[in-house]
Amino acid sequence: MGAGVVIAVVIVVVLVLIVLALSLRMVQQYQRGIVFRFGRVLEQVRQPGLHLIIPIADRMVRVSMQTTVIGVPPQGAITRDNVTLTVDAVVYYRVVDPVKALVNIRDYPAAVLQVAQTAMRSVIGKADLDTLLGDRDRINAELKSVIDAPTEKPWGLLIERVEVKDVSLPEGMKRSMSRQAEAERERRARVIAADGEFQASRRLADASRAMAATPGAYQLRLLQTVVDVAAEKNSTLVMPFPVELLRFFDKFTGSPGGPASATPPLGAPSDRADLGPLTENVAGAAEDDGHSGRP
Repeated sequence: MGAGVVIAVVIVVVLVLIVLALSLRMVQQYQRGIVFRFGRVLEQVRQPGLHLIIPIADRMVRVSMQTTVIGVPPQGAITRDNVTLTVDAVVYYRVVDPVKALVNIRDYPAAVLQVAQTAMRSVIGKADLDTLLGDRDRINAELKSVIDAPTEKPWGLLIERVEVKDVSLPEGMKRSMSRQAEAERERRARVIAADGEFQASRRLADASRAMAATPGAYQLRLLQTVVDVAAEKNSTLVMPFPVELLRFFDKFTGSPGGPASATPPLGAPSDRADLGPLTENVAGAAEDDGHSGRP
């Protein structure tokens, strides 16, 4: 009698432990529990913690609420300006409604991947190459809105972020863009150099006017140039002689009535009074020969 009671108690305890093991479910902090009772979803979503369910009648499925990252494989597409390229991207999403994510869609990670691939081809086909390369934020925002539209309300998913990771261009297009960039850089360099020459010419003109008002400034500038050249430890030093200095000396050496001495032209008559006695005799003999008519 006593042995049978002990066995019955042990059996009951074992059954209770089995029932408790089948009834207890642990939900982690990053999870939500969805309970199916005889195949029907209960409205109450189980929060993180320890929960009891009815064995056999209830079945709990845990859904992760963490942000999931999926990489979109490279997709070949044609832009609006007929450029063929390959683009890959990264999609960040998370579950906001675990019931919809579990009931309305069978494999939502694979579904998000397919939607991202389709949306990428569609968005790239509507954009130019310059927009795709220069305005990534706009392309990312448009991709996010296109992927988020069919996934948020029907599937209970939120697309947090979409980023275009890499754009692969054909080699011919890369060379063309490289030549275009080089030409643009050369154009900018020429414009900057021309602007610098223009500004320098204006400064030199201003300096020339300022130095013209002070003749000694030319000499000071010449001496400064000599100092700069001598600083290089050259063995030969060439000193230019300024024309302005010649003009400066010419003002003080010239006579007020004209040149200091003037030479009369050849054959011009001269005053005999200015000639010496010997010169007068020679001149008179020449005149007598002329009047006698000798050949």
